[in-house]
Amino acid sequence: MKVLIIEDNKDLSDSIKSYLSMEEYVCEQALTESVALEKISLYEYDCILLDISLPDGNGFTILEELNRLNKEEGVIIISAKDSVDDRIRGLGYGADDYLTKPFHLAELAMRILALIRRRKFHRNNRMAYGDLCVNLREKKAYYGTNEIKQLSGREFELLLFFMSSPNRVLTKGVIAEHLMGDNADLYNNHDVIYAHVKNLRRKLESVNCPNYIKTVYGMGYKFENIIS
Repeated sequence: MKVLIIEDNKDLSDSIKSYLSMEEYVCEQALTESVALEKISLYEYDCILLDISLPDGNGFTILEELNRLNKEEGVIIISAKDSVDDRIRGLGYGADDYLTKPFHLAELAMRILALIRRRKFHRNNRMAYGDLCVNLREKKAYYGTNEIKQLSGREFELLLFFMSSPNRVLTKGVIAEHLMGDNADLYNNHDVIYAHVKNLRRKLESVNCPNYIKTVYGMGYKFENIIS
């Protein structure tokens, strides 16, 4: 799952990123409104953490832009202002939650999980595609009653990305950006993406799972229920 942290306090932003990374979230950072606006226009996220006070603007402008672009990211406002007016305004602009600083990082992580569960998992912890199922909370995958064992964090996230984007062609660049965020440049030749897909296919095959992951030559991959 990918999170964008829009927070001008670099120490706090780094602390959030470090904690969420240990929880196996892919995190990107924006310290200013201008960088945040560029990122939301170019990329997709599962959750956005949004500080209202930014050095070159404010979070309400970003909420307006998310609405204008018809983006579907969940938004949690993180603000030093415990203001009813700000809460009402933020939620009215489309934010999903409001957390006042200072907060415990464990609570923030649980709110992110709850938000993603509501938006993508229909308030459940599970996402299923036929007999293939992933459990968001356990970070495990199953085919029927068989657990797909030894999935790495990247492979689990890749499977979840495929399952949440059925019948959509995902380019290797899009996959790299989803898995690595700001470090996607490390995947310039995309050999690592090929290796992740190959390993994921092999582990799915080990429990007799059908070949849902199709290669779209010259483009990338598509997750579909068509067996070749």
